[in-house]
Amino acid sequence: MQGGPHLRFDDEEEREDEQTPRLSRVSNPISRQMQRRNIRKQYAAARRGRKVENATAKAAEKTGKRLRDRAAEFVKRNRKGIAIAVVLYLCASVMVNSFSSCAMLAGGGTEVVAMASYPSDDADMLGAEAAYAGMEAELQSYLDNYQSTHDYDEYHFDLDEIEHDPYVLISYLTAWFGGHPWTLEEATPVLGTLFDQQYILTEEVTTETRYRTETEQKTREVINAETGEVTTEEYEEEVEVPYDYTICNVSLENFNLSHLPVYTMSEYQMSLYAMYMQALGNRPDLFPTSSYLGKYIADVERYPIPPEALSDERFAAMIAEAEKYLGYPYLWGGSSPSTSFDCSGFVSWVINNCGVGWNVGRLGSDGLYYVCTPVSPANARPGDLIFFQKTYDTPFTSHVGIYVGNGMMILCGDPIRYVSIETSYWQAHFFGFGRLSDP
Repeated sequence: MQGGPHLRFDDEEEREDEQTPRLSRVSNPISRQMQRRNIRKQYAAARRGRKVENATAKAAEKTGKRLRDRAAEFVKRNRKGIAIAVVLYLCASVMVNSFSSCAMLAGGGTEVVAMASYPSDDADMLGAEAAYAGMEAELQSYLDNYQSTHDYDEYHFDLDEIEHDPYVLISYLTAWFGGHPWTLEEATPVLGTLFDQQYILTEEVTTETRYRTETEQKTREVINAETGEVTTEEYEEEVEVPYDYTICNVSLENFNLSHLPVYTMSEYQMSLYAMYMQALGNRPDLFPTSSYLGKYIADVERYPIPPEALSDERFAAMIAEAEKYLGYPYLWGGSSPSTSFDCSGFVSWVINNCGVGWNVGRLGSDGLYYVCTPVSPANARPGDLIFFQKTYDTPFTSHVGIYVGNGMMILCGDPIRYVSIETSYWQAHFFGFGRLSDP
């Protein structure tokens, strides 16, 4: 991807590139008029009667409660973004100058649950999801029938999968509108912009001059050797005839919808987005097939770090800072508690804010590797950084965590948690350890 400022962020499972996406509206070769007509039909159908059944079973009730608890904890921990949002929402006339004054407000009461809940009507949210899915279906149909609707000699396709998660879409829209209720009509232009930012369709046609062998009918004069009479006769001759050969290269880049907030939102909006994603808007029943269900429900366990490892004051300071954010959701490009983190944003924050004296700035995994001294696995110790490669398509490192000893690390996956480095996945992608220099 090209365009935009030269930033780099990293991810455990999702594809990220070294340069930022092109965020200007890209004109897809799909009739926008047809899109709008089809979408309006979908909107009308959604408004006429599409509803979601309430989650009445005990399991659903338990899930909802645990989601609310996780959302409340996330709000409580944020010192900059969500805490400010809660204070402004509940205490508009009171000046609040520190996070500690927010602790009681963010303690898990009904106000916090309301803050983490989607405020819009079901018909509007389901209509927005149906509209976005409709645009995706139209794009898929356009690509599926591409060769039958075009007239080129050769086709090359490089197509990402067309997909998005509905919770990401609804959380994005709700954060975009500042946590206020929004209607389908208000969301319509945002949906179009998001679609053009997520899906970048490129069609390039090249023309080559090629030659084919053809048989031509020709005539020639023939002289009779005896009489000297001149006559004509027809004969066939093979000739090389030039012609235009067209090659169409079609590529579709799906720039993951969850990657867009860091490029398109303010820090406050990103804070809201992270909160809604962790709570799933307190609506686990809204999109029951989403892969995000279950990610933020279970309690994140703390790894019992051996006391001898904690005797290292620098490592103890790093872990004390890192464990503040256990359970935080993954946010691509996130680099602070107010917005949540991605993997390198989390490690950068811990290094800079653990009180040891480091100040490396906001670095990607490559940048963090270059400020370390490589160490062998046999000499790795708690507090070293651990790097991985090829967790997505990039030539060098692609993921980073903090090693805590005994084959364990703490990292920002989704959510921030302790993970064993001895699984087949991490062993296959292991790159190396790095040790930070003295501050």
